Amino acid sequence: MRLTCIAALLAVTAAAAQAETVTVFAAASLKTAMDDISAAYTAATGNTARVSLAGSSALARQIEAGAPADVFISANQQWMDVLQGEGLIDPDTRRDLLGNRLVLIGQGAPVEITPTLDLPGLLGEGKLAMALVDSVPAGIYGKAALTSLGLWEAVAPQVAQVDNVRAALALVAAGEAPLGITYATDAVAEPRVVVLGSFPESSHAPIVYPVAAIAEGDPLDFLTFLQGAQARAAFEAQGFAVLTP
Repeated sequence: MRLTCIAALLAVTAAAAQAETVTVFAAASLKTAMDDISAAYTAATGNTARVSLAGSSALARQIEAGAPADVFISANQQWMDVLQGEGLIDPDTRRDLLGNRLVLIGQGAPVEITPTLDLPGLLGEGKLAMALVDSVPAGIYGKAALTSLGLWEAVAPQVAQVDNVRAALALVAAGEAPLGITYATDAVAEPRVVVLGSFPESSHAPIVYPVAAIAEGDPLDFLTFLQGAQARAAFEAQGFAVLTP
């Protein structure tokens, strides 16, 4: 019996020693899906996916500063392009992973988002919650859409800029801002808000999430898993369009 217990303990110890960790830097809008995917990855492989979530701009700057990461998932092409231009990702591993839609969220009645929308009237004295409009993808897309529709100048003084799209979502969910601009997938993740309207796709650049391995990273088999059936199901459950075959 003693020998059997020792053998079992050694087997467990050996398995634990073989388990590895992959560090994934992912756009904040991916939180709910990545929680599910990281759990499924561990169950399937025994390895751990440690996911760091923030605005794509903040994550890219951390990678530039030498932060230890293995995989980067950006919410736009721009920040992946920056890292590729600096030789910080492996371009052979770069793929367009996901698509998304830009929406207006709140707790009121649906509206049609057109150039005639009275957005200041809907806001009243309140704020429009947005991710940072000059650096974070959701904010960049949002400002571009409002500008394209001729609505930006009227609402710019009432925009409350926050670090990432999930922070904008939280402001609206908590009732601290009557309206916000997020991705459609963020609204799915928060039952306290509703989608009031979708921005025309022609009003902003296509929302595409590229993924790549960091040049000096060790992505293990996580990139393959990320493009497999379990990850696809997790992404689709949150409303993402999966672009990989």
